[in-house]
Amino acid sequence: MKKYLFVLAILLLLFLSSGQSYEQQTIVPTLKQWLPNKPLEGLLSHLQIPYWGRIVSIEERGYYYFVEFLVRKAAHFFTFGLLAIGVYFALPSSRFRTLFALLATAFIAIADEFHQSLTGGRTASGYDVLLDTAGAVTCLVLLHFVLVVQSSIQKQRKPR
Repeated sequence: MKKYLFVLAILLLLFLSSGQSYEQQTIVPTLKQWLPNKPLEGLLSHLQIPYWGRIVSIEERGYYYFVEFLVRKAAHFFTFGLLAIGVYFALPSSRFRTLFALLATAFIAIADEFHQSLTGGRTASGYDVLLDTAGAVTCLVLLHFVLVVQSSIQKQRKPR
């Protein structure tokens, strides 16, 4: 039951966050409070990220809005990565379990962007779906690596 609760908790978090306007979600005031000296500004000023046909950078958005952009995109990547792992463990064991977890997560990413498009002041983004899916792929690959290493260690510990 716990494995389903984990997936449901992430789905609830996604539903609530994609139903909020940008103004309700912005973390810029918090960043201004927590990072008054603009740490890593020099390093971050070298980053220019193509997104939705334009370049996102400190120069284009300003320090706090650029950091917020990075935090929001990292949240997409890792939230959907965790969701993919949760879905993987919620599914019954099968040869195609990883593929089903990936497809389910990609479908949820599409549905989340659609839901977001219904929220005032928000738009759906295919780039975010790709980012979400990349997070799912990355975390599922890491999970398989951990499971292979764990299995190898267990085999070595068994007495022959």
